[in-house]
Amino acid sequence: MRFGTILILFLALACKPEKKYHDQAGSDARMPQTNALGDIVNFQKELNEEFKNPETSPLPDRYRKDFESLTFFEPDTTLVLQARLELTPNALPFDMPTTTDRKSREVVYGIAHFTLNGEKQQLEIYQNKELMLTEGYEDYLFLPFTDLTNGESTYAGGRYLDLRIPNGDSITIDFNKAYNPYCAYNKKYSCPIVPSVNALDFAIEAGVKAFMPK
Repeated sequence: MRFGTILILFLALACKPEKKYHDQAGSDARMPQTNALGDIVNFQKELNEEFKNPETSPLPDRYRKDFESLTFFEPDTTLVLQARLELTPNALPFDMPTTTDRKSREVVYGIAHFTLNGEKQQLEIYQNKELMLTEGYEDYLFLPFTDLTNGESTYAGGRYLDLRIPNGDSITIDFNKAYNPYCAYNKKYSCPIVPSVNALDFAIEAGVKAFMPK
């Protein structure tokens, strides 16, 4: 379902690299969604089911056997954003460092421009050249980021978002769907390290919180 699941298949023990603000109009405005809350709830339910399933869970058995649910921030539909997507067709592939010696071959697919906290923001969006050859992931995009919750209420290494290539020059970013890399749960996984260019200087209190095993 997510990037980590696929990477496990073709990159040994790899990790998924696979949430009240402005009222400005235009491409940087908040994305109106009639069923945004239901979409967030479904995301949380599916993620919990993935973690309970021994075939898809990154959790060691000692944690998975008693697992009930990840901890999430309360859904915040104002953090479902419509960003302007600036394509970067001339970007060259590069090796993104990971938590191990492995390198993840990525290319900057584009730059997402949006307004949050009353200020213009931008984040790079990546495409894995090997993953795009996998059936069902031809249009997969990867958005890793860090924010000021890291090391406090969320995983210290940052979090990831899964995206798909959109039609047109805008893309939806739902921070409620921000999730932890697999290495947040199990050190045997190799996880891409969030590039410093994608460091937000404020807190994103949405998505998955830090994992606190019982």
